Amino acid sequence: MTASSAPSDGTQTPGLSLARFDAFPGRPGPLLLVIADGVGIAPPGPSNAVTEADTPTLDALLASPLSTSLLAHGAAVGLPSDDDMGNSEVGHNALGAGRVFAQGAKLVNHALATGSLFRNPVWTTAVEHGRTHTMHFLGLHSDGNVHASNDQLYQLLERAAEEGVTRARVHILLDGRDVPARSALDYIAQTEQVLQKINEHHASANADFRIASGGGRMTITMDRYGADWPMVQRGYECHTHGIGRPFPSATAAVETMYAESDSGDQYLDAFVVVDDAGIPVGTMHDGDSVVLYNFRGDRAIEISQAYEDPSFDRFDRDVVAPHPAVYFCGMLQYDGDALVPKNYLVDPPVIERTISEYLCAEGVTSFAISETQKFGHVTYFWNGNRSGFIDPALETYVEIPSDNVQFDTTPAMKVREITDRTIELLRSGRYRFGRLNFPSGDMVGHTGHLHATIEAMEVIDECMARLLTVIDELGGVLVYTADHGNADIMFTESGGVRSPKTSHTLSPVPFVIHDAVWHGEYRIARPDGAGLANVAATLLELLGFEPPADYEPAVIEF
Repeated sequence: MTASSAPSDGTQTPGLSLARFDAFPGRPGPLLLVIADGVGIAPPGPSNAVTEADTPTLDALLASPLSTSLLAHGAAVGLPSDDDMGNSEVGHNALGAGRVFAQGAKLVNHALATGSLFRNPVWTTAVEHGRTHTMHFLGLHSDGNVHASNDQLYQLLERAAEEGVTRARVHILLDGRDVPARSALDYIAQTEQVLQKINEHHASANADFRIASGGGRMTITMDRYGADWPMVQRGYECHTHGIGRPFPSATAAVETMYAESDSGDQYLDAFVVVDDAGIPVGTMHDGDSVVLYNFRGDRAIEISQAYEDPSFDRFDRDVVAPHPAVYFCGMLQYDGDALVPKNYLVDPPVIERTISEYLCAEGVTSFAISETQKFGHVTYFWNGNRSGFIDPALETYVEIPSDNVQFDTTPAMKVREITDRTIELLRSGRYRFGRLNFPSGDMVGHTGHLHATIEAMEVIDECMARLLTVIDELGGVLVYTADHGNADIMFTESGGVRSPKTSHTLSPVPFVIHDAVWHGEYRIARPDGAGLANVAATLLELLGFEPPADYEPAVIEF
């Protein structure tokens, strides 16, 4: 297990302070926030891994008088509409910020609708490169609207053609995670139709827009938090140099791989589209431009670094062929501290005055812990999309390395190890506040394997029992919640046929306070439309502080 690297000077906004909360001084022991990633509330039934699991500890929590539910999707977390399922990025942003900020999808939609994206000099430069060379578009290929949107991609492609780009290549990362497990062919057909229309409409300019490469999002390119750099290398070499299984089309690639195994889209191998002579149609060269059209940051940072960092050393970019001098840009800037990427099309949300900034201003010691797959969620996203510590003298960040496996094969993931280390941190007496993320409800839920997800939930329950015992021993308080739904709906059924559901859900999430010495001095008073942004004020009140006036109100009253 490792601690995060961080800037030594911190990133705290100056002049912050909190008043003491007259109604409640806080308990003598620590406050622990447990975020059970992907564990929503849905009606019981055979598709609900949460209720199908044997979870006596969680059942007792949910039945307590200090239990309610919170919205974790749509407008409640800054997404365009209430048809948009929540995700870990926006969920942890809302939890840490205490307010609702317009998020990536909404910001990009606005920039496209107003045309501001196309007035950005970064777009102009990318198009200039595309007019004389090739313009490449790389990103997650679906309408899941969690990391990217095909509708946004289509608008970019059509505008590029209108502005004189005649040669464009699309490098698609197959989803099967935020959308049905084997839906890639439908999305490819839609994209091929868009590309065909562009080519026909601009036939006089000899427009040549086509899909060039692809592969599953959990196989190539979209790693995060440094968990699997070889995965990024496979994607880089596929998109850049045409290294992958050759096929005459993306459709042929997916159809072939479907016939070879039962794997969902997210696990399909890298492929390249080749011409009649077997030559890849979309390799990258000096002078080309590359637009990474993902709007979510965590799985976009590493591939951005691979393209644009002049001192990049995570793998040898020249092992296949020399690294091309391309003009690279992202849809947003994915890391505002590290300035990754340098060039971007839409300004990301500015999230300031997070709960951690206030706590550090008041000298409150804290820790954050998870395994690699979710470590950045309780640090980077929690802190408003900023890497590093707010105040390294007051904070401890603990990362437990994840295994590079398909998580249905290890449904416990590192939940027990996270629990062990959390108990050590709590018993050290050094920390007033701690937060942890149990990743398995989400990561195992994304595999679509019901029984593995049930097992994951039972391990979470086992570890929650251990944490509650320690919190009671220390005279503290434990708050249990989630960032979005997933494990609560594992399949859909139509005509007697079950289809695995690997995506997040629109379900609300639990919010429970466990306070062993509670005797009615506060109660749940859930404000109308309460969501994850209401958690921060609640935590501050439980710690004995008056929340900032512009934070969403607490879900308790005294």
